[in-house]
Amino acid sequence: MSPNGSDRSSRRPMRRKLLQVLTAGVVLATASGCSYTWEDFPRLGMPTPVTEEAPRILSLWQGSWAAALVTGVLVWGLILWSVFFHRRSRTKVEVPPQTRYNMPIEALYTVVPLIIVSVLFYFTARDESKLLALEDKPAHTINVVGFQWSWGFNYVENVDGDAATGAKLPKELDAIPNSYRDQFPAGAEGVYAVGTPGERNPQNGNPGPTLWLPKGEKVRFVLTSRDVIHSFWVVPFLMKQDVIPGHTNAFEVTPTREGTFMGKCAELCGVDHSRMLFNVKVVSPERYQQHLKELAEKGQTGYIPAGIAQTDPARNAETNKL
Repeated sequence: MSPNGSDRSSRRPMRRKLLQVLTAGVVLATASGCSYTWEDFPRLGMPTPVTEEAPRILSLWQGSWAAALVTGVLVWGLILWSVFFHRRSRTKVEVPPQTRYNMPIEALYTVVPLIIVSVLFYFTARDESKLLALEDKPAHTINVVGFQWSWGFNYVENVDGDAATGAKLPKELDAIPNSYRDQFPAGAEGVYAVGTPGERNPQNGNPGPTLWLPKGEKVRFVLTSRDVIHSFWVVPFLMKQDVIPGHTNAFEVTPTREGTFMGKCAELCGVDHSRMLFNVKVVSPERYQQHLKELAEKGQTGYIPAGIAQTDPARNAETNKL
């Protein structure tokens, strides 16, 4: 056998071992990218989470970046390896051996991307199911109403403490399916706040109306629209959801930090989309209840219209959500 042939045969086991090691490393790094808590990594541009649910989203974001970094290092390493170790030598000008295909390499660049996508899909589906899960009886329910060009907030609460008042929900909430209405608290006569684009928060001067939330208590947002598709996005919640006319979306959060945070519409909804801003003020449960009574004293009792009535197919599709 020629010297070149013996060298070629001796290099094959080494190459196969190298491919096996690289494959195992990519799979291990990708699979373990989401196994750490969010405090173990930089936030990578994300704001600090202020709800119990937000760290799950941040961990998914960080894990995706870790998987992308491992993949990038592998690809860059292979490119540099081929450039430096397979460059043409000045002393050897012969044509190198030509290979039409290499099954281990082809298997590598076919299987590894499938594994990466499958791992990311698994963690995404797992976290999405957790984030969109709804409890049987949330502590608070707020109907968020999007309209051109601001926001309204219906606090579905028993403000006066009398279960007899508000026994029959008014027609303003008819657009909300019964699957959500059946879980409203007894005696929820409710209060509301509605904003205008020119309104500003009196504490910090930020534009838009202010939504008040209690710290440490579960809040369900029931999202409805009066006109076009909007998107309800509180930035440090790390989550947003569309506000769709004729369709009701809902999700729940538990605020963990007091303060005033920025919110905005994240869906291009028309010419004044940029003015659809709002604020979220997280306070103690006692201060939250006091705020509801202040709204009642101002005469802001009852509810503003929730939005466009749903069609029967939309209602039927949502009856099994809860």
